[in-house]
Amino acid sequence: MSSPVSEPRGARRSHVLSWVLYDCGATGVNAIVVTFVFSVYLTSAVGKDLPGDTTPASWLGRALTIAGIIVALLAPVTGIWVDAAHRRRRALVLLTAVVVALVASMSMIRADYHYLWAGLALLAMTAACNDLATVPYNAMLSQLTTPKNAGRVSGAGLAVGYGGSVALLLIVYVGFIAGDGGLLGLPHDDGQNVRAAMVLTALWFAAFAVPLLTRAPAPPPDDAHRPVGVVTAYRTLWAEVKGEWHRDRNVVYYLIASAVFRDGLTGVFTFGAVLGVNVYGISSATVLLFGVCACLVAAAGAVAGGWLDDRIGAKPVIVGALSLMIVVALTLLTLSGPLAFWVCGLLLCLFVGPTLSAARTQMLRISNEGKEGVAFGLYTMTGRAATFLAPALFALFIDVFDSDRAGMGGLCVVLVLGLVLMLGVRTPAHRPAGLPDRAADRQP
Repeated sequence: MSSPVSEPRGARRSHVLSWVLYDCGATGVNAIVVTFVFSVYLTSAVGKDLPGDTTPASWLGRALTIAGIIVALLAPVTGIWVDAAHRRRRALVLLTAVVVALVASMSMIRADYHYLWAGLALLAMTAACNDLATVPYNAMLSQLTTPKNAGRVSGAGLAVGYGGSVALLLIVYVGFIAGDGGLLGLPHDDGQNVRAAMVLTALWFAAFAVPLLTRAPAPPPDDAHRPVGVVTAYRTLWAEVKGEWHRDRNVVYYLIASAVFRDGLTGVFTFGAVLGVNVYGISSATVLLFGVCACLVAAAGAVAGGWLDDRIGAKPVIVGALSLMIVVALTLLTLSGPLAFWVCGLLLCLFVGPTLSAARTQMLRISNEGKEGVAFGLYTMTGRAATFLAPALFALFIDVFDSDRAGMGGLCVVLVLGLVLMLGVRTPAHRPAGLPDRAADRQP
């Protein structure tokens, strides 16, 4: 993958704003569909009377495992294909349109277990397409920024993304869920309030996506980028991985470690609401308020993690945050009731922010000067390639121990594996170009 260009052509402030706003819509979809509303609706209402020994939560884990495998197979091809800048908007338009259509179709899923399989299929496809869309979306950043402001624009996108999730969660809670169908008074019977919220979510994403899809600068076709087939894409990816392996195997070790622990972090967010409702007695309405608090706490944790990163380095922040997450998760496994879920759940979210923030900094620390574009391309794609791990272990632990609570144990295994792998990653003693001198650069 090519390195980001140093000076974007045709990018204006309005283009940057449109890129930031897209994240507001995309993360809102993830919060409503995958985490706090539709997934909870499927496991608590649609699958309530499901016959058989397998619980709806386990089926949810299996569906998201399939979605993760699809992403793992297609993300490398997508990444290589959109390495040509003129293809990025085309890919983003297609994937965004599919996500909007899928989310709108969720309005047809009634509170009847016969609809569970269709609902799970829609959720899995939405999760996969939304995840794949981040590949061309992140690649567009190089068209809209310079090396001097890329970090600020990326951080603004992350902040607006959290803000979008909070805003949409509050709108759905007040308008559709709270009390007897929210301010709109939509009945809970047959899930009419949740189904209507899915239409709103689809419109929300479309509204925030349109500015980027219509106004982003479209660079001219690059003759150096020929049409890329599936086999060619994987050959290119393999060549880049081999190149990094021969240059510095520590980079490859970190790519593997970060892919594992980042999937564990995603699993905590994805399945936390389902566990809260099905295991710890949180109502479907209250879990939305928990989601709002979770986003705010994660954002605060990211700020605190950045402050610590400046003083002690990225690796200690990652190792410390993962260790504390494992302790809190194991504690939650032994407790019951809403209070335990609120306290431990928010603590878990507090440590998610600094881990994700420091993970990107660590990637920059170990990247060779002039190879940051390749390194972050691999960082993105290896992260996508491991997205099946947490859902698979979540479902496996539920099936083996015949308890939805045990799913948290599966997530703990992923976090522990990520921590162990991270302990073997070395932080270089030299300071990469463009990165301030910090204490961590002098650690072994």
